[in-house]
Amino acid sequence: MKNALVLILCLTVLISCKNDSKSTAETTSTNQADTTEIIKGEFVYFEDAAVLQTTKEVYGVVINDNMHELNKQAKAYKTEATDMVPVEIKGIIRAKPNSEEGWPFRVEIIEIINVSQPLAQNENTIKIKNTNN
Repeated sequence: MKNALVLILCLTVLISCKNDSKSTAETTSTNQADTTEIIKGEFVYFEDAAVLQTTKEVYGVVINDNMHELNKQAKAYKTEATDMVPVEIKGIIRAKPNSEEGWPFRVEIIEIINVSQPLAQNENTIKIKNTNN
């Protein structure tokens, strides 16, 4: 009788654990876009809009203290306000809410890893200038 009771208890625990893992997997799949990653790309902050462009994706950047610190470090390498600066950051990537405009994904900067000098521009670089001033 004691062995049967232990067997029933073990089966109950195993079944309970199996159900918990399914609910965890479902939660992970619904929050699939919420990931923390190290991202390398070019950063620009201009007129209250921050963007991080990688070779595969363009992210809107959440404007917070870390973004302002990254912009402060990037200014040292800019010759014009619209220059993009190579950066490496650790951030949380989230899908943009459907009710908002902008890029499909946004990144919240958690840590600034590196800010570096942009490559030299050549004659093929396109510059947009405002001629109305």
